[in-house]
Amino acid sequence: MARVGERRLLFALSLIVGVASGLAAVLLKLSIHWIGKGLTGWIPEGSPWRYLLLVLPGVGMLIALLIVRYVIKDNISHGVTRVLRAVSKNDSRIKPHNCWSSLVTSAVTIGFGGSVGAEAPIVYTGAAIGSNLGRALGLSWRGTTILLGCGAAGAVAGMFNAPLAGVLFTLEILLFNISMTAILPLLISTVSATVVSYACLGRTPFLGAGALDLGFSLSSLPYYIVLGLFCAGISLYFIRVTLKMEDGLSRMRSPFLKWAVCAVALGILIFLLPELYGEGYDGLRSLLSAEASAGSPLLVGVGAAWIIPVYFLAVMLLKVPAMTFTNAGGGVGGTFGPTLVVGGIAGFVVASSLNLIRPDLVPQGSFVLVGMAGLMAGVMQAPMTAIFLIAEISGGYSLLIPLIITSAVSYGAVRLFEKYSIYTKRLAQSGELLTHDSDQAVLTLLKTSSLIETDFTPVEIDATLGSLVESVSASHRNVFPVVDRKNRFQGYLTLEDIRHDMFKTELYGERHVFNYMHSAMEYVYPDESMDSVMGKFEKTGEWNLPVVDEGTRKYLGFVSKSKIFSAYRDSLRDFSQD
Repeated sequence: MARVGERRLLFALSLIVGVASGLAAVLLKLSIHWIGKGLTGWIPEGSPWRYLLLVLPGVGMLIALLIVRYVIKDNISHGVTRVLRAVSKNDSRIKPHNCWSSLVTSAVTIGFGGSVGAEAPIVYTGAAIGSNLGRALGLSWRGTTILLGCGAAGAVAGMFNAPLAGVLFTLEILLFNISMTAILPLLISTVSATVVSYACLGRTPFLGAGALDLGFSLSSLPYYIVLGLFCAGISLYFIRVTLKMEDGLSRMRSPFLKWAVCAVALGILIFLLPELYGEGYDGLRSLLSAEASAGSPLLVGVGAAWIIPVYFLAVMLLKVPAMTFTNAGGGVGGTFGPTLVVGGIAGFVVASSLNLIRPDLVPQGSFVLVGMAGLMAGVMQAPMTAIFLIAEISGGYSLLIPLIITSAVSYGAVRLFEKYSIYTKRLAQSGELLTHDSDQAVLTLLKTSSLIETDFTPVEIDATLGSLVESVSASHRNVFPVVDRKNRFQGYLTLEDIRHDMFKTELYGERHVFNYMHSAMEYVYPDESMDSVMGKFEKTGEWNLPVVDEGTRKYLGFVSKSKIFSAYRDSLRDFSQD
């Protein structure tokens, strides 16, 4: 009955979360607009003051860095990945400050011209709103997780006025194993967030795409396959360059030195390619309206027809380092927006190149939109979200067939070389990723630290057989951890090991614990993934394994197969319960 009551409560709570997430999305969009307008709106076109744009992104990164370091005092980067980690390893709990911290810092970062997207921070914000509301009301893990998903879905819907895409984003990327009973709360959340966005900002289509005359002809279908393959290659480039650069920049110890290096590098990129300033959606609007021009001051006067696609090919490739420099230098933003921008430019590059070969061979605006879906399908490995997001923001479903073809080709080609998305790759490497496999998902949710049994009686390695027998008589377990005087684990012994000598009193002073103990075949660490722990049980064939501190090897307890199986059954029942 309590579960039924919680389900009904979720309907009302999903509405509240949707409204709050929608308001957060509206506030973020307005904040970015106001900050950007206040900083650059007064600068005339062609004025020397335009070079201020080379410095502003670094200033925004520094302000965000100072807020994170001295006010928030927590790492809030990679919002979508952190939401995934919260679901898999932290009982869907997100810290209360995330209800506002990502919003504030990303508004500063992007408003000052940082080359990142606002979508991941607002997803983190929406998820935090849902998580904290669920925790405050004492909901179960499942109820809290659904509200977390409602917040994330509402945030996406509020950003794009795309309710269906918000639901699919949550189902494909965040909550892999959510049951069908959660669909209704997600829909309530996304619809309410979209209504809030409409009420506050009007029904202006995203990027103005709804005003375009979009469509396709059968003769264009082979070129959409080519676009899908091109998007797959760019997706692999996007994922691998981003992660490689993040790893390289993370080796810089000083955050302020890293900020200086990244700010200078980003300023140079923006000087060479002004389209890298800010989110990049203004540039996409020009591509959609066929008003694209090479904006670099280095190309003034160059009139060759091929210079435009070549220039935007450079913008597309260098958007990835620009995004990485912004995030690594202290800025707060996501990869969602840059994925759309790079995808749109990829569609433009393919279309403009084909049209140079044969004029009016393919529709440029359609290729820009379909390219956005193709890159989303490859980078985020979420083809359904990609298809329906672009369908919704383009004002209809006239591009549905090209969207399906390009997204499917891109997704399928990327999966041949890259199993995980940009959001899930690091989590998969650390064993923290929930998957569509329910058994694997339940193992991921189990925490080794919560399964440690501490009711074993430790014995010192140099203790006599007599004192060991006394310990045996006081214990209800038949396994005894052996430690030194500093409580460092040395081995273990069982009741069977001393059975033949325990009644020979003449040996009580002559024999010692070290005469009977065995060395452990494997150790378990309290933060180790359950998948790794089960691998050690499989390798050793043991029923109990010692748990020690990884740094000091101090004894902490044992973890047993029986305890894991019992916790697995309980979690699977809760996980699968509708």
